[in-house]
Amino acid sequence: MTDAYSLITRGVCVTVRSFFLSDQSQPEDNRFVWAYRVRIENQGEAPVQLLKRTWEITDATGHTQQVHGPGVIGETPLLSPGQSFEYTSGTPLRTPSGFMVGKYHMIAPDTGENFDVAIPAFSLDSPHQSGRVH
Repeated sequence: MTDAYSLITRGVCVTVRSFFLSDQSQPEDNRFVWAYRVRIENQGEAPVQLLKRTWEITDATGHTQQVHGPGVIGETPLLSPGQSFEYTSGTPLRTPSGFMVGKYHMIAPDTGENFDVAIPAFSLDSPHQSGRVH
């Protein structure tokens, strides 16, 4: 199991773990695939809802891809205080390592205030590299 990366923004804790998927990767074709498990926990005192996401995915050569979209895995979870939401997604890279970082675009339904919650940078490490990237 990989390390967990956590960050709290405005009472919302985001924790991420990444996993190299050797069965879906094809190193000979420069295709390396990871899954990542995200837990979003509302540790604040008011409800929050995830509306959109923004990711920056960077490979070992420094090539960065930006991904924007509504919700996560087709959902826009509403989290009351103390509630959490978990999901798993994935990404391919052309190199044996890289890292990801991002943010969730949220709303506080009680006030209508929009705000961003940081997703901590986390490593995408495979057995086909030497050393850690992040």
